Amino acid sequence: MSKSEGLYNSGVLPPEMYEQHEPPKKLWESKKNGLVIVECPQRIPCNPCHTGCPTGAIKEFADINDTPQIDYEKCTGCAMCVAKCPGLACFVADLTYGGDEEALLKLPYEMLPLPNEGEEVECLNREGKVVSKGKVLKVVEPWKDKTKVVHVVVPKSLVMEIRAIRVVRSR
Repeated sequence: MSKSEGLYNSGVLPPEMYEQHEPPKKLWESKKNGLVIVECPQRIPCNPCHTGCPTGAIKEFADINDTPQIDYEKCTGCAMCVAKCPGLACFVADLTYGGDEEALLKLPYEMLPLPNEGEEVECLNREGKVVSKGKVLKVVEPWKDKTKVVHVVVPKSLVMEIRAIRVVRSR
């Protein structure tokens, strides 16, 4: 088994699959507030991303086991799907934020301690390795169900790498 197959089978999206999960580049680079990225490659019975999407951007599933299909023209970057997904597989990336060097990622967060607005955090890849630092812009709880969505400013070049954050505070 190759390393990529091992990653995929463990639920980690391998680098050669990133592009197929990216929104259409031209729209993504111009859409204020960002577009959703759904990294849900396995067929499982689940559809909260669709039922939680207020604009219909995540299309209705023909079969409950389908993987999500997105109408990016309808996506507003609201991140309601980010908070609703039980598999933490939805993210929003705003490439219009911060010019050429920075982007804004809206990531699900269900850990303690909660980051504070303005706090520097470690940005982690899909394997949990630190790849950068980021600055927390805000923390919201869209569904009032304890799942937070953290808006973090990250290097634009790492938008398809960063998938989590870690709060690191000295004692």
